[in-house]
Amino acid sequence: MNEIYSHIANLGFPIVISIYLLVRIEGKLNQLTESINELSRTIAGIK
Repeated sequence: MNEIYSHIANLGFPIVISIYLLVRIEGKLNQLTESINELSRTIAGIK
């Protein structure tokens, strides 16, 4: 926890929040990409 406080003090609150959100969104984007690819394969199989 002290490391997080140190980063906030050194980088600033907005930068730390931006990095945190980008890391979180990356995982969700990967899941979304996989779901879209699966949907495309399913639609191609129906035709």
